[in-house]
Amino acid sequence: MEGETVATRRTKEVQTMTLEATLDSPPVDPDGKIHGVVVGRLIGFDASGRPEVTFQEAPPASGPVPARAAAPLEATDVNRDVAIMCEAGDASRPIIIGVMHHTRPAPTRDDSLATEGSDDVDLDLSARRQITLRCGKASVTLTRAGKIILRGTYVSSRSSGVNKIKGGSVQIN
Repeated sequence: MEGETVATRRTKEVQTMTLEATLDSPPVDPDGKIHGVVVGRLIGFDASGRPEVTFQEAPPASGPVPARAAAPLEATDVNRDVAIMCEAGDASRPIIIGVMHHTRPAPTRDDSLATEGSDDVDLDLSARRQITLRCGKASVTLTRAGKIILRGTYVSSRSSGVNKIKGGSVQIN
């Protein structure tokens, strides 16, 4: 590059090498402090309910490191990757700031057709207060009180066997 001195080129080379080393190395400084976010794994919970994690930058100890959590954790999060920051950069004081969500590709039309009519596929959907399924002007709502609310411009009920309507009382119109 014309007009650049040898010293300027050398400075740019050193800056590039430093940036590459920074990107490739873990966020640990010479004093052993961890700066930034590291990714670890939630191993489980101890007897008092505290989460336990492992991560590459953790002190060489026997077993998982007890952690605190800034995000809600469930038993279903065990063995998932978690984002960790360390209090005052101390690797023995990890704080879980969240559970890593791995994106999955959207199902293709062929994937959804493969499960239609298949007897070995079950779907168990639950919620704390209610579940509502909507499509256009139609909806089905299930409430925690046990109500099932059907709404639509046209409702059809068909059965190849007996179609029973039972209740404490039955109101029509």
